[in-house]
Amino acid sequence: MLAAVRFSDRPTAGPSVRLVPPPYRLTAFPPYLGPVLAVIGRQAVGTVAGFGLLGHFLADTVRAVPDLRTWGRMVVQQMRRLGVDSLPIALFISAFTGIVLALLASYVFTGAVPMYLVGTLVGKTIIMELGPVLTGLALAGRVGANIAAELGTMRVTEQVDALETLAYNPHAYLVIPRVLAGTVMFPVIVAFAMAMGLFTGWLSATTLLPVTNAEFMRGLRLFYDPFDIQFGLIKSASFGFVITLIGCFLGLATRGGAEGVGSATTRTVVYSAEMILVLDAFWAVTLLRHP
Repeated sequence: MLAAVRFSDRPTAGPSVRLVPPPYRLTAFPPYLGPVLAVIGRQAVGTVAGFGLLGHFLADTVRAVPDLRTWGRMVVQQMRRLGVDSLPIALFISAFTGIVLALLASYVFTGAVPMYLVGTLVGKTIIMELGPVLTGLALAGRVGANIAAELGTMRVTEQVDALETLAYNPHAYLVIPRVLAGTVMFPVIVAFAMAMGLFTGWLSATTLLPVTNAEFMRGLRLFYDPFDIQFGLIKSASFGFVITLIGCFLGLATRGGAEGVGSATTRTVVYSAEMILVLDAFWAVTLLRHP
C-alpha cells in the first residue's frame, strides 16, 4: 500500500507546464506627490496657454498697425502721460544716485587710486547702467501699473467691448499708442536722468570731497566713448517697449472684477522688472562682448 501511494505521488506523463512568475505590481505614489504633480501640471498648462494668448495678442497688434487714422492722434497724448509726467520721478532717483556714487567712489578710492577716477566711475555707471536700469524699474511701477490698471478696468467694465461695438479696433486705439509712446519717450527720460545724475555727482564730488572741478572733468573724459550713451539709450528704448507691451497685454487679459485688476497690476510690475533685468544682461552680452 505504501509503495502504491508513493508511486501515485509521482508526476504522470503529460504536457509540460511552464511556470509564469506573478505579474509586477507598481507601488503606489506617496500621498504628498499627487498634489505636487497636479500643481506642476497646472502651472505648465497655464504657461503654455499664456504664450498662446501672447502670440494672438501680438498678431492682433501687428494687424492694427495700418490703422493710422485711429492710433495716430492718440500718440502725442500718451507721450505726455507716459513720458513727460514720469520725468520728475526719474530725475529724483538719478539725483540721489549720483550723490551716492560720488561718495562711494571716494570711500573706495581714497589712498588707493587717483581721486580724478571718481568722475570716471560716476560717468560710466550713470550712463551705461544705473541711469537706464533704475529709471526703468521705477517706470515699471508707474507706467506699467498705470496701463494695466486702466486697461484692466476698461475690460471688466466692458468698455473694450463698447469700442468693438463702435467699430474701433481695441489694439489700434489702446495698445499701439501706448507701446509707441513708451518706446519713444523712455530714451528721452533716461537722457535727462543721465544728465541729472552726472550733475549731482559732480556737485557732491566738488563740494563734499577733496576733488576739484578739473579733476572730476578729467576723470569724466578719460574713458568716455560716445557709444556709452548709445548703449544706455538702446537699453532704455527696449525697456519702454517691454513695459508698455506687458501692461497692455495683462490689462486686456484681465478677468474677475476688482480682484482681477489688482492681480494684473501686480503681475505687470513683477514681469516688467524681470524683463528689464533680462534685457539688461542681453544687451550687455550682445553689445559689450569683445570679438
